Amino acid sequence: MQVSAGLLMFRKNGNNLELFLVHPGGPFWAKKDLGAWSIPKGLVDENEDKLAAAQREFTEETSFVASGPFIDLGMVRLKSGKVIHAWAFEGDYDPSELRSNTFAIEWPPRSKRMKEFPEIDQARFFSVAEARQRINQSQVPFIDRLIRIVTAENS
Repeated sequence: MQVSAGLLMFRKNGNNLELFLVHPGGPFWAKKDLGAWSIPKGLVDENEDKLAAAQREFTEETSFVASGPFIDLGMVRLKSGKVIHAWAFEGDYDPSELRSNTFAIEWPPRSKRMKEFPEIDQARFFSVAEARQRINQSQVPFIDRLIRIVTAENS
Protein backbone atom coordinates (compact mmCIF):
# COMPACT_ATOMS: atom_id res chain seq x y z
CA MET A 1 0.00 0.00 0.00
CA GLN A 2 1.33 3.42 -0.96
CA VAL A 3 1.37 6.11 1.72
CA SER A 4 1.71 9.81 0.91
CA ALA A 5 1.93 12.85 3.16
CA GLY A 6 1.33 16.49 2.43
CA LEU A 7 0.73 19.97 3.74
CA LEU A 8 -2.21 22.31 3.25
CA MET A 9 -0.99 25.87 3.71
CA PHE A 10 -3.58 28.52 4.50
CA ARG A 11 -3.62 32.24 5.11
CA LYS A 12 -6.21 34.54 6.58
CA ASN A 13 -7.54 37.39 4.47
CA GLY A 14 -9.78 39.32 6.84
CA ASN A 15 -12.41 36.83 7.98
CA ASN A 16 -11.77 34.54 5.02
CA LEU A 17 -9.35 31.68 4.58
CA GLU A 18 -7.33 31.18 1.42
CA LEU A 19 -5.88 27.76 0.65
CA PHE A 20 -2.63 27.07 -1.21
CA LEU A 21 -2.95 24.36 -3.87
CA VAL A 22 -0.63 23.10 -6.58
CA HIS A 23 -1.28 21.87 -10.12
CA PRO A 24 0.67 18.85 -11.39
CA GLY A 25 3.03 19.44 -14.27
CA GLY A 26 3.57 17.39 -17.38
CA PRO A 27 1.59 16.69 -20.52
CA PHE A 28 -1.11 14.52 -18.90
CA TRP A 29 -2.30 17.39 -16.68
CA ALA A 30 -1.75 20.31 -19.08
CA LYS A 31 -5.41 20.75 -20.00
CA LYS A 32 -6.96 19.58 -16.72
CA ASP A 33 -8.09 22.10 -14.13
CA LEU A 34 -11.14 21.40 -11.96
CA GLY A 35 -10.41 18.40 -9.78
CA ALA A 36 -6.75 18.33 -10.82
CA TRP A 37 -5.23 20.53 -8.09
CA SER A 38 -3.80 19.10 -4.88
CA ILE A 39 -2.06 19.83 -1.64
CA PRO A 40 1.72 19.51 -2.10
CA LYS A 41 2.34 15.87 -1.20
CA GLY A 42 4.39 12.81 -2.02
CA LEU A 43 5.34 9.31 -1.04
CA VAL A 44 6.60 8.58 2.46
CA ASP A 45 9.91 6.71 2.50
CA GLU A 46 10.11 3.50 4.52
CA ASN A 47 10.59 4.29 8.25
CA GLU A 48 10.22 8.05 7.55
CA ASP A 49 8.14 10.18 9.89
CA LYS A 50 4.97 11.19 8.00
CA LEU A 51 5.08 14.86 9.03
CA ALA A 52 8.78 15.05 8.10
CA ALA A 53 7.90 13.51 4.71
CA ALA A 54 5.12 16.08 4.24
CA GLN A 55 7.54 18.92 4.96
CA ARG A 56 10.17 17.45 2.61
CA GLU A 57 7.65 17.02 -0.19
CA PHE A 58 6.31 20.55 0.30
CA THR A 59 9.81 21.95 -0.17
CA GLU A 60 10.65 19.67 -3.12
CA GLU A 61 7.47 20.60 -4.95
CA THR A 62 7.40 24.34 -4.21
CA SER A 63 10.89 25.37 -2.98
CA PHE A 64 9.16 26.89 0.07
CA VAL A 65 10.06 25.76 3.59
CA ALA A 66 7.02 25.11 5.77
CA SER A 67 7.13 25.98 9.44
CA GLY A 68 4.66 25.02 12.13
CA PRO A 69 2.80 24.77 14.22
CA PHE A 70 1.18 22.04 12.17
CA ILE A 71 -2.46 21.00 12.50
CA ASP A 72 -3.11 17.27 12.00
CA LEU A 73 -5.85 16.84 9.38
CA GLY A 74 -5.85 13.04 9.56
CA MET A 75 -5.88 10.82 6.52
CA VAL A 76 -7.98 9.85 3.53
CA ARG A 77 -7.98 6.55 1.67
CA LEU A 78 -8.27 6.65 -2.11
CA LYS A 79 -10.25 4.12 -4.13
CA SER A 80 -6.89 2.72 -5.25
CA GLY A 81 -6.07 1.93 -1.60
CA LYS A 82 -3.42 4.65 -1.38
CA VAL A 83 -3.48 6.61 1.88
CA ILE A 84 -2.75 10.34 2.18
CA HIS A 85 -1.91 11.94 5.55
CA ALA A 86 -2.11 15.73 5.78
CA TRP A 87 -1.30 18.61 8.08
CA ALA A 88 -2.20 22.27 7.75
CA PHE A 89 -0.16 25.31 8.67
CA GLU A 90 -0.59 29.04 8.39
CA GLY A 91 1.81 30.66 5.96
CA ASP A 92 2.12 33.02 3.04
CA TYR A 93 4.37 32.56 0.03
CA ASP A 94 4.33 34.28 -3.33
CA PRO A 95 3.18 31.60 -5.81
CA SER A 96 5.18 33.31 -8.57
CA GLU A 97 8.32 32.19 -6.68
CA LEU A 98 7.42 28.50 -7.19
CA ARG A 99 10.39 26.31 -8.09
CA SER A 100 9.54 22.63 -8.42
CA ASN A 101 11.65 19.54 -8.84
CA THR A 102 11.33 17.82 -12.22
CA PHE A 103 10.67 14.39 -13.67
CA ALA A 104 11.51 12.87 -17.04
CA ILE A 105 9.22 10.84 -19.30
CA GLU A 106 9.29 9.74 -22.89
CA TRP A 107 7.47 12.50 -24.75
CA PRO A 108 5.83 12.33 -27.17
CA PRO A 109 4.93 8.69 -26.49
CA ARG A 110 6.98 6.11 -28.41
CA SER A 111 9.34 8.86 -29.64
CA LYS A 112 12.31 7.46 -27.70
CA ARG A 113 12.97 11.05 -26.54
CA MET A 114 13.03 11.86 -22.85
CA LYS A 115 11.67 15.23 -21.81
CA GLU A 116 11.82 16.94 -18.41
CA PHE A 117 8.74 18.50 -16.84
CA PRO A 118 8.23 20.28 -13.52
CA GLU A 119 6.45 18.11 -10.97
CA ILE A 120 4.29 21.15 -10.18
CA ASP A 121 3.60 23.76 -12.86
CA GLN A 122 1.34 26.18 -10.96
CA ALA A 123 0.59 27.17 -7.38
CA ARG A 124 -2.15 29.52 -6.21
CA PHE A 125 -4.16 30.60 -3.22
CA PHE A 126 -7.88 29.98 -3.61
CA SER A 127 -10.94 30.90 -1.60
CA VAL A 128 -12.37 27.90 0.25
CA ALA A 129 -15.26 27.64 -2.24
CA GLU A 130 -12.95 27.68 -5.26
CA ALA A 131 -10.46 25.31 -3.62
CA ARG A 132 -13.27 22.77 -3.13
CA GLN A 133 -13.90 22.82 -6.90
CA ARG A 134 -10.27 22.73 -7.98
CA ILE A 135 -8.85 20.13 -5.58
CA ASN A 136 -8.93 16.42 -6.33
CA GLN A 137 -12.22 15.37 -4.72
CA SER A 138 -10.54 12.73 -2.55
CA GLN A 139 -8.77 15.58 -0.72
CA VAL A 140 -11.88 17.69 0.05
CA PRO A 141 -12.09 16.17 3.58
CA PHE A 142 -8.82 17.94 4.42
CA ILE A 143 -10.47 21.28 3.61
CA ASP A 144 -13.56 20.38 5.64
CA ARG A 145 -11.44 19.36 8.64
CA LEU A 146 -9.37 22.54 8.48
CA ILE A 147 -12.51 24.70 8.35
CA ARG A 148 -13.96 22.91 11.41
CA ILE A 149 -10.73 23.40 13.38
CA VAL A 150 -10.29 27.08 12.44
CA THR A 151 -13.98 27.80 13.10
CA ALA A 152 -13.74 26.12 16.54
CA GLU A 153 -10.63 28.18 17.39
CA ASN A 154 -12.44 31.42 16.50
CA SER A 155 -15.60 30.71 18.50
